[in-house]
Amino acid sequence: MIKAKNTPNDGSIDAQPVNVRNVRIGGGAPLAVIAGPCVIEGRDHTLKLAEAIKNITQKLAIPLIFKASYDKANRSSVSSFRGPGIDLGLNILSEVRRELDLPITSDIHSPAEAEPAGEILDAIQIPAFLCRQTDLLVAAGRTGQPVNIKKGQFMAPDQMALAVEKAREAGAGGILLTERGTFFGYGRLVNDMTGIPMMRKLAPVVFDATHSCQLPGGAGTVTGGQREMAPTLAKAAIAAGADALFLEVHDNPDQAKSDATTVWPLDRLETLLESCCRVFEASRELH
Repeated sequence: MIKAKNTPNDGSIDAQPVNVRNVRIGGGAPLAVIAGPCVIEGRDHTLKLAEAIKNITQKLAIPLIFKASYDKANRSSVSSFRGPGIDLGLNILSEVRRELDLPITSDIHSPAEAEPAGEILDAIQIPAFLCRQTDLLVAAGRTGQPVNIKKGQFMAPDQMALAVEKAREAGAGGILLTERGTFFGYGRLVNDMTGIPMMRKLAPVVFDATHSCQLPGGAGTVTGGQREMAPTLAKAAIAAGADALFLEVHDNPDQAKSDATTVWPLDRLETLLESCCRVFEASRELH
C-alpha cells in the first residue's frame, strides 16, 4: 500500500496553503484529491459513490474533498441532463458532509448562488468559462469560503493573477487554481505543464485530469473524450508540481449522465491513485 508522505515542498511556491475544512492543500502538505461524479444523479447514488471513494482514499491515506455539481449550466445540448438544482443538490451534498464526515465542494454559475452555496459548501468552485466574471468571483469571495478557480481554456497561466486578486480582495478564505487544459478551437484540449509552476506562485494548483481529456463537441451533441489519457496527464502534472488532483469518478462511466467519455472508473481509482502517490513522493524528494 502506497501512502502519500508529508514531504518538503520544492521551494518554488510563494502562495499560502489553503485549508478546505480539514484538508490542507499546498505548502508541503500531502497530495490531496478532489473527486466525485460530474453531476449529482440522485441522493442514493451520490452517497454510495462518496462512501466508495472515501474508502479508497482512506486506505491510501489521501485527503479527500468530495465534489459533485448540483447544476451543469454549460452543457453541449439543451436536452442534456443538468442535475437536481441548487436546493435539492445542496441538501444532498450536506448529507454527504454529515454522514461521511467529508469536506464538500460544488460549482456556482451566478452571483445569487454564492450565499446559499457558501453556507453549505466547504469550498466554492468557479467554472473555467466563468473565471473572468468579476461579479461571480467577488460574490464567491465574500462568502469567506476557499474559492477554487478553474483556469479558463482561453487563459494563459499568468493571466489568472487578476482572477485571484478579485476573489482574494473580496475576502475569500484561500484561493486554489485548477488547470484543465487550453482550447485552441481544434476539438481538443492541450495541457501546458509549465503553467503549473507559474500558477503555484499565485495559489496552490489543482490538476483536473479528467476534464483535460475532453474533446469539446467531439461526439456531436455531447462532449467526447480520451479517458485513457488521464493517468498520463495526472502523473505529468504531479511531477510538474501540482498540489492536488481533481478527478471525476463514476461507478458506471458509460451510463454517467455527464462527461461519460472522460469520468474515471471507480474500480480503477485505487490503482491510479497509487501510481500518482509514487510520483508525488519522488518529485518532492527530487526537488
